[in-house]
Amino acid sequence: MFFTAMQRKSFTPSPTDMKTIVPIHNAVNERAWKEIKEWEKPYNSEKLCGGPRLESFSGLATKMTPRARWNTWLGYKEPFDRHDWVVDRCGTRVEYVIDFYAGKEGGEGLSFYLDVRPKLNSWEGVKMRAWKFVGL
Repeated sequence: MFFTAMQRKSFTPSPTDMKTIVPIHNAVNERAWKEIKEWEKPYNSEKLCGGPRLESFSGLATKMTPRARWNTWLGYKEPFDRHDWVVDRCGTRVEYVIDFYAGKEGGEGLSFYLDVRPKLNSWEGVKMRAWKFVGL
C-alpha cells in the first residue's frame, strides 16, 4: 500500500527500499497516534467506549498548514509531510492535523518531530486547543 501511494504521488520508490521505509513510516504513525491519544486523554473515552478510533486519514504533503507556513516565514524548515486524521471519540468527530519535521542530524537513530494538534475548523478543535493552552 505504501509503495503504491508513493507511486501515486509521483515518487519513484524502489521495491527493495520498502523493507527499510515501511517500518520507519509505521513508527512515525505510531508516534502520531500516541500524541493524539494524549490529546484525547482528558475526555475519558478509554473507559466510556474503548478509546478513540481512527476514522480516516489523508496525506497532504504539498499543502502546508497555516502554522507550518508561519514557522517557515520565521526561518524554520518546512515539514516534510502533513497528514489530516479524523478520529471518532465515542461519536464525537475530531479532526487532527499532523506536521512531520526532520529532527536533528548527527544523532543516533531516526530523528523526527511531530506537531500534532486538533484542527481549528470546528468548535471541538477550538475548545481542545484553548483548554490545552490554559493548562486544562
